[in-house]
Amino acid sequence: MMFAGKTALVTGASRGIGRAIAVEFSKAGADIAIIGRDLASLEETAEACVHARIGARAHIIVADVTDQAAVEAGVAETLARFERIDFAVANAGQSADALLLRLKADVLDQMLSVNLKSAFYLCGAVAKPMMKQRSGAIVLVSSIVGLMGNAGQSAYAASKAGLTGLCKSLAKELGSRNIRVNAVAPGLIETAMTEKMPDAAREYLIKAAALGRPGKPEDVSGVVAFLCSEAAAYVTGQTLVVDGGVLM
Repeated sequence: MMFAGKTALVTGASRGIGRAIAVEFSKAGADIAIIGRDLASLEETAEACVHARIGARAHIIVADVTDQAAVEAGVAETLARFERIDFAVANAGQSADALLLRLKADVLDQMLSVNLKSAFYLCGAVAKPMMKQRSGAIVLVSSIVGLMGNAGQSAYAASKAGLTGLCKSLAKELGSRNIRVNAVAPGLIETAMTEKMPDAAREYLIKAAALGRPGKPEDVSGVVAFLCSEAAAYVTGQTLVVDGGVLM
């Protein structure tokens, strides 16, 4: 198992892509710390991790990732439980659609807090132990909307685009300590969040994809695992698009 003896920390792990990422790491031998706000859903994720591999260990941390102190406490709790953090995945995210002229300040603040600031908090907290152990891999879960933009999603697009800048900057800051930072930008992935999309928007993205279908959470989790693996040991500062061929 390629991640035996390693520890992965995943935010937004209650469902969808985050749950698939946690299960992927667990299946590959890693111990897992999962952070989210919904205890019942986190328990389901932990159960899925244990089901994926006999002997798997999954530690649940109920926390609001928009609270910097809570994120730092979650990282400290992970270190107390597993002694190290090898991989960190900032997956927490929300989407709220509104045209710019109807965009309310509180919605903008929420998008920036959940999608962007929470990633800053996680990266800042895990960078210290990773620098001390002189190794680590961080993956930020962005979106193709952050690369292409989309009418009615300016706040979401801007928050996700910010992850690209964070990724590149941290890759340059942390590379000398053997810490790699990359991002993935999924397209239309079948999750609870995308189920709320208007049918017309879903059909547009499906038709725009060269593969002609929406993705599955596992399509993203496999790429995240690759970016954390030794196969990607010379890859950093990159945003890998996982969209079935929409952006080409």
